[in-house]
Amino acid sequence: MIKLILTTKLFGNFYNFKDVKDVLAKANEEKSGDVLAGIAAENTAERVAAKVVLSEMTLEDLKNNPVVPYEDDEITRVIQDSLDVEAYNKIKDMTVGYFREFILEAKDSVIKEIRGGLTAEMIAGVTKLMSNMDLVYAAAKIENLATCNTTIGERGTFSSRLQPNHSTDDLDGIMASVMEGISYGIGDAVIGLNPVVDTTDNVIAILKRFKEFMLKWGIPTQNCVLAHVTTQMEALKRGAPMDLMFQSLAGSQKSNEAFGISVKLMDEAYKLMEEKKTSKGPNFMYFETGQGSELSSNGHNGADQLTMEARCYGFAKRYKPFLVNTVVGFIGPEYLYDGKQVMRAGLEDHFMGKLTGLPMGVDVCYTNHMKADQNDLENLALLLSLANCTYFMGIPGGDDVMLMYQTTSYHDIGTIRQLTGKGPILEFQKRMEALGIMKNERLTDIAGDPSIFTV
Repeated sequence: MIKLILTTKLFGNFYNFKDVKDVLAKANEEKSGDVLAGIAAENTAERVAAKVVLSEMTLEDLKNNPVVPYEDDEITRVIQDSLDVEAYNKIKDMTVGYFREFILEAKDSVIKEIRGGLTAEMIAGVTKLMSNMDLVYAAAKIENLATCNTTIGERGTFSSRLQPNHSTDDLDGIMASVMEGISYGIGDAVIGLNPVVDTTDNVIAILKRFKEFMLKWGIPTQNCVLAHVTTQMEALKRGAPMDLMFQSLAGSQKSNEAFGISVKLMDEAYKLMEEKKTSKGPNFMYFETGQGSELSSNGHNGADQLTMEARCYGFAKRYKPFLVNTVVGFIGPEYLYDGKQVMRAGLEDHFMGKLTGLPMGVDVCYTNHMKADQNDLENLALLLSLANCTYFMGIPGGDDVMLMYQTTSYHDIGTIRQLTGKGPILEFQKRMEALGIMKNERLTDIAGDPSIFTV
């Protein structure tokens, strides 16, 4: 076995790194979470030195050195055991630096031929060598489709999750937000609520109201209540009309245990959903992730938050999801300190999800105690729209009254569609046009009037 080179000389100074995990951590762009964990580069020079060392490693080096050992972690095993050996053999001798050039030059069809041979560490490694524009350019050409009741990710479309959260889960209040959102052409990805009360009865009641509304008004979309997966499983057993099943994922076994899940449980949930779902297509799972969750649950195993995030996508891929999104600025300044760090993380996560093969969206958001503002949010939203992000959130006024954070509003979705010339999923668009809400992919004068659904 060829010995790894973990040292380099830069501007007359020698830089030595302990192992691949150390190189990956120190090659990461500055993140407050990595600093908090004590694994970040001490300065810009050390960060550049780590990038140089990383660029000269092969993809095989990264495959053979996962940041959490195979024998210690079931997420590592899920990723490694699913590797397409034929695809891997085509790329394993590439250096990470050369792989960056390959990704930037290759067509989407060529990328699809080799991505089954990628591990999360390979994807994280190449991401660390890319500029923001690289991340936008590379992600923009990757098209990943998925079908639940409708098909998401078609080129020329930009979708949205209608997120009608309510501070007390009042059904009438929730449905008022649903009506308003639909009246703005929001919700073609999913009508999906974060519940205050995580009980089976509550989940069933909300799913039923969503489904009743969808059927009454002929709205072609999916319903989902983002309760814990075990609550949803019980609701499904009791006959709840569930199109999509949700769960938050982490990149290590320990952090998933903190979420109350395991690979075994998620496999059981997938099988149950396959048997009892009310949706038509082969993709019926929905996952959320976000840099920093592994550190917050002390399950990062000494690895940086970007690499742990890439492992989330490797886990998610197992279940062929319809939706995945990173809630990029939700955890707070302990992990992403300011708007600049949130923007970088959002572009990283989106690219990594796309390269993994996922129908990737982003919750473009920030918390109120973070050094970020509306302009930072809108800057990231515009960059991601150039990167052909699959979907964003749509929330009344962009202010979530239940989760207490700032994200994209109903109006933001319409604005981005107009700027990019994109529309919602085709079946949804046709129904919006039939209702008079849209014409030629654009909102009409009656858009934003929920009273059309009260007759």
